[in-house]
Amino acid sequence: MRILITGVAGFIGSHLADYLLKKGHRVVGMDNFLTGRKENIQHLKGNSKFKFIQHNVTQYIQVPGSLQAILHFASPASPIDYLRHPIPTLKVGALGTHNALGLAKKKRALFMLASTSEIYGDPLINPQHEGYWGNVNPIGPRGVYDEAKRFAEAITMAYHRSHKIPVRIVRIFNTYGPRMRREDGRAVPNFISQALMNKSITVYGKGNQTRSLCYISDLVEGLYKLLNSSLNEPVNIGNPHEITILSLAKIIKRLTGSSSKILFKPLPQDDPQVRRPDIRLARRKLHWNPKILLEEGLRETIRYFQTGRR
Repeated sequence: MRILITGVAGFIGSHLADYLLKKGHRVVGMDNFLTGRKENIQHLKGNSKFKFIQHNVTQYIQVPGSLQAILHFASPASPIDYLRHPIPTLKVGALGTHNALGLAKKKRALFMLASTSEIYGDPLINPQHEGYWGNVNPIGPRGVYDEAKRFAEAITMAYHRSHKIPVRIVRIFNTYGPRMRREDGRAVPNFISQALMNKSITVYGKGNQTRSLCYISDLVEGLYKLLNSSLNEPVNIGNPHEITILSLAKIIKRLTGSSSKILFKPLPQDDPQVRRPDIRLARRKLHWNPKILLEEGLRETIRYFQTGRR
């Protein structure tokens, strides 16, 4: 297939491009580098099966030639990024998704939307299954990301129902691995960066809030299985192993051999208290299950932060 990936220079987008190219597909990558990094796709320069277009998807998208699939991964994804860029985050979720869907309609291509576990907000149930409608504060600081993705899901399903476009909606839970930015703002890169510099490891609240961490290679495999499925409804992809933020900080401190102390700070507004995917649908329909254990994935991520090798 010839596949367009928006947000190709991002953490997930760049790994997805690598995976698809290894599978023999041709990839057109698109990014405006708001939060993506040129270094993430530098190794693809000169690859005859990869073409890059620098473009902001909130503007009309034009790609010469045929496309069999459009994978819409463009969006700020960390709290630091979407709090710094609230309006671009809303625009890429609304205008960007609309433009990408319009291109899918024009090219008669399959459309995959990178949605998020954040559409569940601060959930009142645990684990979160795809039928749960969520608990989101639409006007809070995190609402710009949550509601952008909720709108993106709504318009994706509207195009599926009205224009019969085949769609795939993946609700991505916390993912980590090489190519995350040091200044990303999420727990894993924050803790690793602070631990490697022997600075205080910043934990918000008492650290009792939970996350479920999926290693990037597992996520990308799940994305590919979903791409090749016939599921039009949303699917959770993530690791159901749940861990407290404080426990994660202690594990990273141990793995890095750091002398850092743990510093507690006030909990940010609307920070989810629990986050764990119910992946029964992915297991049953995609025959997908994460394989990489947390400490194994963390060691690889720490090695990347130490060496810069991707």
